[in-house]
Amino acid sequence: MPNLWRTAATADAAVDDPFGTEALRARVLRAWAESPARFRADANTEEDFALGGYRDRVVVELAQNAADAALRAGVPGRLRLALRGDVLTAANTGAPLTAEGVEALSTLRASAKRDEAGSVGRFGVGFAAVVSVSDEPSISSASGGVAWSLERARTLVADVPELAAELSARSGHVPLLRLPFAEDEAHVAVPEGFATVVRLPLRDGTAVDRVRAQLGEVGPALLLALPALESVEIDVDGDVREVVLGAWRTVEAHGDIPADLLADRPTEERLRGAWQVRWALPDPTTGPDASDGFGASGVVSAEKAGVPAVLHAPTPSDERIDLPALLIASFPLAPDRRHVAPGPLTDFLIERAADAYVELMRGLPVAPAVLDLVPGPVGAGELDARLRRAILARLPETPLLPGPMRGRDAVALDAPPPFLDLMAEVMPGLLPPGWPVRNPALDALGVRRMEIADVVDALISLERPPAWWKSLYEALSGASTDGLGALPVPLADGRLARGPRGTLITSGDVAALEPLGLRIVHPEAVHGLLTRLGAIEAGPRQILADPPVRAAVEESFDADDPDALAEAVLTLVRDARLDPGDEPWLENLALPDGDGELYAAGELLLPGSPLHAIMADDAPFATVSAELADRFGPETLAAAGVLDGLATLRAEDVNVIGLADAADTLHLDGEEEWAEEVLRRIGDQDLPPLIPEFAAVRDLELVHDWAAALELLARPPLRAAVVEPALVSLDDGRRAGVPSYTAWWLRRHPVLDGRLPGRYRLPDGDDLLSGLYDEAPPGLDEGFLLALGVRTTLDDLLDEPGGAAELLDRMADPAREISREHLGVLWTALAASGRAVEPPEAVRAIVDGRVEVVDAADALVLDRPDLLPLLTGQPLVIAASGAAGTLAELLDLPRASEEVTGTPSELGTPTPVPDAVRAVLPDVPGTYLAHDRLTVDGVDVPWWVGDGEIHAAGPSGLARALAWTSGAWSDRHLAEAVLRDPQHTAALLAEADLEP
Repeated sequence: MPNLWRTAATADAAVDDPFGTEALRARVLRAWAESPARFRADANTEEDFALGGYRDRVVVELAQNAADAALRAGVPGRLRLALRGDVLTAANTGAPLTAEGVEALSTLRASAKRDEAGSVGRFGVGFAAVVSVSDEPSISSASGGVAWSLERARTLVADVPELAAELSARSGHVPLLRLPFAEDEAHVAVPEGFATVVRLPLRDGTAVDRVRAQLGEVGPALLLALPALESVEIDVDGDVREVVLGAWRTVEAHGDIPADLLADRPTEERLRGAWQVRWALPDPTTGPDASDGFGASGVVSAEKAGVPAVLHAPTPSDERIDLPALLIASFPLAPDRRHVAPGPLTDFLIERAADAYVELMRGLPVAPAVLDLVPGPVGAGELDARLRRAILARLPETPLLPGPMRGRDAVALDAPPPFLDLMAEVMPGLLPPGWPVRNPALDALGVRRMEIADVVDALISLERPPAWWKSLYEALSGASTDGLGALPVPLADGRLARGPRGTLITSGDVAALEPLGLRIVHPEAVHGLLTRLGAIEAGPRQILADPPVRAAVEESFDADDPDALAEAVLTLVRDARLDPGDEPWLENLALPDGDGELYAAGELLLPGSPLHAIMADDAPFATVSAELADRFGPETLAAAGVLDGLATLRAEDVNVIGLADAADTLHLDGEEEWAEEVLRRIGDQDLPPLIPEFAAVRDLELVHDWAAALELLARPPLRAAVVEPALVSLDDGRRAGVPSYTAWWLRRHPVLDGRLPGRYRLPDGDDLLSGLYDEAPPGLDEGFLLALGVRTTLDDLLDEPGGAAELLDRMADPAREISREHLGVLWTALAASGRAVEPPEAVRAIVDGRVEVVDAADALVLDRPDLLPLLTGQPLVIAASGAAGTLAELLDLPRASEEVTGTPSELGTPTPVPDAVRAVLPDVPGTYLAHDRLTVDGVDVPWWVGDGEIHAAGPSGLARALAWTSGAWSDRHLAEAVLRDPQHTAALLAEADLEP
């Protein structure tokens, strides 16, 4: 062992040894020799530091030592890091190297700075980082130099027999930093202006790359973590850059650590009883990108400024802190020097860091960018998550918003800026324009959110002038209309309506319309937004269509001021330029007559109205006030329902069934009977039949002078209600035309020269109606007369319900003159119609060749012409051949053949029918019974077929008998001519061919 001591003691004999390195080596070697386990422990510790907690930290640790040197000397700290080839040098200002420092560097966890206030190094282990890249580190200072060498240390250890086994087990690796060597020329390498230089020959290319990378990462964070350093110069093979701190906003807090929080910390850490927290944020206020104290796009985070987003304690750790600001704090670290050690002290410092972060936020300008500093809910790690929770717990009570205002007192509203400016007057705590109200950071601040709809709904309680409301609408003009349905609207009468829908915007005299109680927008509040939300830009017609106007008219007799109400309505009618009947409900408007008594407009006549002349004296009409007529004019009053002439009543979707059952009423004379007739005409329907557009002339029952009334009715606009049919909707979608109410009523009343219109026929009409009907009086056109029911043709008469019965009545009227020829046509037409009629009491018949009206009980229907000689004096109803049976049944009269049977006086001689007659009557039988004289019941007759045989006396009788039995009665005269002159048959047939 003495040899070992001598070897260690003489190793520095050739050089000056101001730091006592020789003695240090001797003590270390002796300790190792005495306890090889100590050697093994030191080797493992150094290796753990170099390969574990301090790997890739050589540049940071060199900067930390430089900062401590400047702090000890009380001078500005400067550090120059130069990488030239494979050698890294670090020159720094400050206190030079001392013997205590060399001892600390060589004893691993025994720092010479433990009692230095403000120093960063704590345990003297940071320098171990050099071992990760160099086997020959050295330090030169004005006070001397020291070096370490893996090779020299290995040689010394190899000379100690007690360590041979350990050295072999470690493959020659030894803890080189435990064995320092004096360097007498090291101080020569200290650059001018610096106190100390560290020289690190790098082990290999990998070490060079690692150092180069670390130098590239040096940035402002290093100066923030080591405030004793003012600048760092980095020279990489001649490429030089200088790192300075620049502009940062910082907030720092510090104090004494309560003793109970240090109970579980190492001894030397307990000796430092102070804590420190510092947040740093890049400050762009002096740069070109500055905007209201922030970067152009908001907060510039420390990470964007090139600072790793990790906790600095005070140098970078592996604890990810994903917040915009850099956190530098005296958190206790685990032995790996990379992670925070859990425990009460860490808990304490998290709370202090949260307090400081909030203070950092409070120190920033009050602007939306401050929201960028509000932490999100998800942390990058446990420490980050705990910091976020602590910060978020404080934010609702922190005045970070304009005012200044706490988040829990603020309201965020997503609305156009002008609207927000207006609402600021009435909503305390409203965030001003420019704040991103959908930003989730506002939730973290406790800001209450509101939608425009919520605000709009609450505005109904405000009292503001109309112009203010208009400015509000302008402020909302660019916004979506969703949620604005309840937007209050000031009305012209001083009310405030909830929602624009249904309000009216008009340019008319708003004050004059006030008695109507309409929801008219105040003129000073009118804005285009209101129409987008359902307000109606209403002219006089649209205002009249507003239900409240109709309701006011219906209740006008009970109005507080009927005159003011009437003036408002008449003003609208005048401005709307209505035509009479356009709005039939106006007839209910209460208006004064000449004596000031109130009448419904529809019960008043205009002064000088033609109705004065045509209405009955007891008609319930008065004359409208002359003053009112002068003021508004006859056109306006007539449009309001005052009668200038006969008035038209109009309605929509009239239910015919309801009208027939009197469940509905139009107040028209006989409307139920008309509806019943309509139902009969259209037949049964599954759905209630409706008349979509109903029009009728009213008050017809009050007319006295029908000649004058018909002149009015025959001209527009009343004419349409007479001549145009009513169209009824049917189940199948079609519409059936039926006589209008007006036409129906006129047909049923003696309006044409005091008689029913149906008693007349058209002038120059069907001759078959001549004698039955008089010509209609002149002065009315054919179309109008047709609508009144004036008769046109016999066929039309018989097609009309009740027409057959009317024809029978007219035929039985003794005052009518009907020719025999005309009468036969009428009976034939009646039989052909097949219309059922009530059996008549009297009929027009032929009596011995004369036309007479007789009792129906005395008449027979002639069904066979051979009976005529037996029917002298008998009234006969005679129709064309083949119609007798139908006519007898229709009239309920006996046929003549049923009353007169007849028997020939003799049998007669069977005789062949001449061949010549077959040219005329091809279907005659072969024989007949010829008589020289034929009598039936004592009466001479020319022919007889009553017993089923053909009896004939002479050519005339034979021709008639053959023509009747063969069904060719009209050819009887031609057959007779052929029988009398058979040789002229061809000529007779030719003559017959000329007949029409």
